[in-house]
Amino acid sequence: MEPVLAQTTGLFSERPVAGGLAAAFCAVWVHRMDERAVPPILITPDATIDLQWIDGRFRVAGPDKEPQIERPAAGAVIVGFRFRPGAAAGWLGVPAGEIVGGRLDLSDLWGTRCRELSDRIRPTPNLADLVRHLEETIGGRTEGRDALDPQMDRAFGVIHEGLPPETPLVPFLQRQLHMSERTLRRRFEDAFGYGPKTLDRILRFHRYRRLQRQQSDASTALLAVEAGYTDQAHLIRESRRLTGVTPSALA
Repeated sequence: MEPVLAQTTGLFSERPVAGGLAAAFCAVWVHRMDERAVPPILITPDATIDLQWIDGRFRVAGPDKEPQIERPAAGAVIVGFRFRPGAAAGWLGVPAGEIVGGRLDLSDLWGTRCRELSDRIRPTPNLADLVRHLEETIGGRTEGRDALDPQMDRAFGVIHEGLPPETPLVPFLQRQLHMSERTLRRRFEDAFGYGPKTLDRILRFHRYRRLQRQQSDASTALLAVEAGYTDQAHLIRESRRLTGVTPSALA
């Protein structure tokens, strides 16, 4: 079977996290796969890091630089907690650069601490109860902990919104954050798993995708320029690089 975009198969829902988790996480999502055969799922880079609960264990989905293919089992249920930008490294205790492209058991990073956390999750057939219990358990490890890197959170926001036209990215960030180029790159690697230019590429593509959903009648060329690309050809190259397909095929 041909791969499909992750959120186009099964049932997917997402909402903000409960209060105790907000220091490190921004959203909780649930993806329930179809009971029949599930096609391979295409995961496109989106500059996020997730803590996931799958089949009774915690998994960390690291930041992606390239598209990934996953093959979940029919009927599988995945509960994901999306870290706030710049918070994953502080919460996990591992620089994001060490988990780029990874799908790791939390036990690989935490050892017995992960088992202690997992043992607190009571099995239940009720999905709402499971999500609530996961929130309470993870919240107990989150509330009162200063996981967020405020400067990297700010840097993410600046890039997410888009820079003024013709503005060189790295010098602009250096001025905004009062950092040397070497420090800036190291902090980005620790917080996001890659440097400012890679983060900018990924967020620009998702800016285009948002515009595409909001302005479905607009031409691809116009949306490409509005998102920050030089032209439509630039967008197509980046789409192939980040998703493996053209923007029209992705749509």
